[in-house]
Amino acid sequence: MTITAQQLKLIHVACRKVHLPDDAYRSALAQIAGVTSSTELDRDGLDAMMGLFQYLGFEPAKAQGQNFGARPGMASFAQIELIRALWQEYTSRQAGEAELNKWLLRCFKVSSLRFLTAEAAPRAITALKAMKARARAV
Repeated sequence: MTITAQQLKLIHVACRKVHLPDDAYRSALAQIAGVTSSTELDRDGLDAMMGLFQYLGFEPAKAQGQNFGARPGMASFAQIELIRALWQEYTSRQAGEAELNKWLLRCFKVSSLRFLTAEAAPRAITALKAMKARARAV
């Protein structure tokens, strides 16, 4: 399966940020990923190329969700970010916030992460870790 348009953009941004010449970039595509064009990359090739770019000094920006502030009795920002990260890992970055909200509604009876209580957040984290472990075992 080829990579998404967003992942393709990330490859090009990383290449520009590390000032990699086009001939070196093409050579790296062939030697590291075994392809002649970035449009032919699969997930493993993307990971390999991103490893090269990180070795060359590229640091991707960390996606950060909305911070709802410190609210007594509600999930902390760190818990919310961990839940988002675990969800992205579990779904292989194929499902977004809307799908996460559907899962939260079904399992925890809250329509969004901002309504997740401090009591329910650890249960959601544990559930996502277990789901991720089961998916990896298959």
